[in-house]
Amino acid sequence: MSLTRRFFASLSVAGIFVVVALLVPGFVSGQAPTAPAKAKVPAKAWTLSHTADGQPDLQGYWTNTTYTPLQRPNNINKDFFTKEELEEVIRHAADEEGAQTAPGTIPDVHYDFTQFGLDRSQGVLALNLRTSMIVDPPNGRVPPLSEQGKERAAERAAARKRMGAPTDMVQNQPLSVRCTHMDRVGPPMLPGAYNNTYQIIQSPGYLTILVEMLHWVRVIPLDNRPHLPSNVHQWVGSYSGRWEGNTLVIDSTNFTEKTVFQGASEKMHLIERLTRTDDDTIRYQFTVDDPSTWTKPWSAELFFKKTVGPIFEHACHEGNYGLGNTLAGARAEEKRAAAKKP
Repeated sequence: MSLTRRFFASLSVAGIFVVVALLVPGFVSGQAPTAPAKAKVPAKAWTLSHTADGQPDLQGYWTNTTYTPLQRPNNINKDFFTKEELEEVIRHAADEEGAQTAPGTIPDVHYDFTQFGLDRSQGVLALNLRTSMIVDPPNGRVPPLSEQGKERAAERAAARKRMGAPTDMVQNQPLSVRCTHMDRVGPPMLPGAYNNTYQIIQSPGYLTILVEMLHWVRVIPLDNRPHLPSNVHQWVGSYSGRWEGNTLVIDSTNFTEKTVFQGASEKMHLIERLTRTDDDTIRYQFTVDDPSTWTKPWSAELFFKKTVGPIFEHACHEGNYGLGNTLAGARAEEKRAAAKKP
């Protein structure tokens, strides 16, 4: 159903009458002649506000929810969709929310929030016609692995194989399933199927980002201070902030092998840039540089859109029955299989 048809289907008979009356001149007979149209008043130019201590004001609640993928799909060979193409992508993606991810699997209804009106169609969809978040390289995809990157990927795959199946023990489960860490907690800050809200709070000398997913908090000093010693590694790295004009620049190093963003190493160097472009929008850009993983640095861009708060605590592990049940189910299947043997 087209957008126009869906629009009219959502209206009552009275509502349709009003819309038609507004759209069609002279629809209602006996109306007085239309008064001359008033000259349009130019929209007031938006001005960036500042905090009491002079920082560009980024405060508030924001969401980066979007259907734009990080990497450009293989069957797409252009930088931007047309508006009509994007609408079709959105319709198709909305239909696929919660659909099967592989033959024989059960639809993951955990991610299907459309019944509650929380699907991604309510986010930043119309803001970005890009076919990928990645803007460099021009093909919209992560660069090829370097030789070191290939070797490390092979070593990681071999280590996972030695550990056995994911259901053999809890340590074999991903950190995300164990409610410890997720790629999109950041940095960089990427959207997922849900929990894409952020709160930014500014105080003299610091900017704080509360991440809805896992209820993570980043307190970023703004004095461009040096990073931690190179032998100290942290879940979200060692980060230092500074202002370049109206753009907040966050420089992060000292990551850990436990939280490998897109397969990166602990030597990954990340630069994030947040620029408020109007009252409702923050442009978010980041560049990843890790020669021990990729043949060249790569950059991406997406947008944060103003939303409403507050952010409630995402206490992931308090309701994480799936982790224990997954392991218990695997043991039950093993017991059943053993009982069938002669």
